Amino acid sequence: MNEWTASVPSPVGPLAATVDDDGNLLSLFFDDHRAPAITASANHSRFARVVEELGEYFAATRRDFTLALRPRGTAFQQRVWTELCRIPYGATISYRELATRLGNPNATRAVARANATNPIPIIVPCHRVIGADGTLTGYGGGLDRKRFLLALEGAMPSLLVAS
Repeated sequence: MNEWTASVPSPVGPLAATVDDDGNLLSLFFDDHRAPAITASANHSRFARVVEELGEYFAATRRDFTLALRPRGTAFQQRVWTELCRIPYGATISYRELATRLGNPNATRAVARANATNPIPIIVPCHRVIGADGTLTGYGGGLDRKRFLLALEGAMPSLLVAS
């Protein structure tokens, strides 16, 4: 199956979106070392829905994504990423709460690692997971981007920023 990657502009910097022949979103990376090489234009019809839905999200007119997703990962990672999608727009939970929702409150570190390897950030909202004490913790796109996304969703006022 073929894959195409395009650079999609956003308020948090360019995003590298990869889709397959069927239009499934495989990955969405911040423009960094993990992003695949660009092989298509974001104006290509394969990316129309990705560009549209991300644009609506950043314009604060979309709270839920309807894109077809096909992230690659282990069965455990897939379970974590599915659970991330259940965190409502504007809400945050702790890593421990995420582990508890998956049936094992002692799996906090494993959940955090799966969260960190999420290949479709923003759409699979790993930014909505914070420290148990309410502080912002690591984010693949950096804490400034995490802060921006949570503020966009109205979740930021109750958070303390980790230094």
